[in-house]
Amino acid sequence: MNEPKLISHGRPIDYLRLSITDKCNLRCRYCMPEEGISRQSHTELMRAEEMRRLVGVFVEAGIRKLRITGGEPLVSKILMPLLESIKSLSLTDIALTTNGQLLSQMADQLLAAGVKRLNISLDTLNPQRFDWISRGGVLQKTLDGINAALTAGFNPVKVNTVVVRGFNDDEVVDLALLAKDRPLSVRFIELMPVGEFNIWSEENFVSTDEIKDKLAVLGLLRPTTVINGNGPAEVFSIDGFCGTVGFINAISGHFCRRCNRLRLTADGKIFPCLHSDSSFDLLTPLRHGATDAELLQLIEQAVEEKPPEHSFGKQLRGMNTIGG
Repeated sequence: MNEPKLISHGRPIDYLRLSITDKCNLRCRYCMPEEGISRQSHTELMRAEEMRRLVGVFVEAGIRKLRITGGEPLVSKILMPLLESIKSLSLTDIALTTNGQLLSQMADQLLAAGVKRLNISLDTLNPQRFDWISRGGVLQKTLDGINAALTAGFNPVKVNTVVVRGFNDDEVVDLALLAKDRPLSVRFIELMPVGEFNIWSEENFVSTDEIKDKLAVLGLLRPTTVINGNGPAEVFSIDGFCGTVGFINAISGHFCRRCNRLRLTADGKIFPCLHSDSSFDLLTPLRHGATDAELLQLIEQAVEEKPPEHSFGKQLRGMNTIGG
C-alpha cells in the first residue's frame, strides 16, 4: 500500500469526506431554511461511476479513509451502488454520517456493504424539541436507528450533539448517559458559524469547558484513546460507563494542526477546509476527458491551498452540501 503523498503544512492528508447528495429528509435549523434549498440539477451532480473514479484517484494519492456524508446519505439511490463499487479500493476505513431516521431499516445492509463506523446526529432526547430543531423529524426513529446500529455490530457507534444554549444545554447529562450502559461514544460539538443558514451567536454558544463542568456530576473524565476514528474529538471515559464521551471544540480550541482531511461535494468540488469558500472543480475536467494524472494534479493543487488554520465565517455553502 502506498504511503500518503498529500502533505499540507506538515500534515499528512489521508482522509476524504464525500458528500454524495444535497438531499435531506430533515430541515434542521442550523443547516438549512424551512423551505429547503435550491436543488442542483441532476446533470450538475456526480453519478455513482464518477464518484467511484474520483475516489480511486484519491486512493492513488494516498487517501486511506473515507466518510460518506450528505445531505442525508441514506436517502440517496447512489449509496449502495457506490459502496459496492469501492470494495476493491485500498481503503482501510469506510464510515458514514446519518441523521438516523432511516437507519433501523438499513443498518445490516450498510455493514454488509463495507461500512465500518457510523456517526449519528442527535441533538435532544425531547420529542418536541427534536421536532422543532429538525422541522418534522421523529426522535424515536433516530433512537431506533442507534439501537439497530449496535445490534448489527457497528463499532464504534458515535452520537453527535451540537450544543446550543437555551435549546439543549440542559440535556448534556442525559445525553451523556446514553453511553452509560451501551458502547456508544457521545460527542458534544461546539456550535460553529458555518454556512448561509447558521444560527451561531455569542448568546447561544456553549463552550466545551462549560459542558465538561456540567458532566462533572457523572464522575471524573479520564482521557482515553480506545475509540477508533479520524476526527478531532477529545475522548474521555467515566468510571462505570460502558461507552465514552467526547468533545469537538472548534471554537474554544484549535485542532487544525491535526486536520488530515479533504471534502468532496456531490457536484464534484474539493473543499480543502470546511471553513473556507475556496474550492477546486474536479467534475468538469473529468467530464471533458481529464486523465487520472491530470485529476491528481488538481487534488495536489487543492492540498497546497489547504490553510494552516480555519477562518470562521468565510464558508457560505450550507452544511447540507459540504457534509460537515
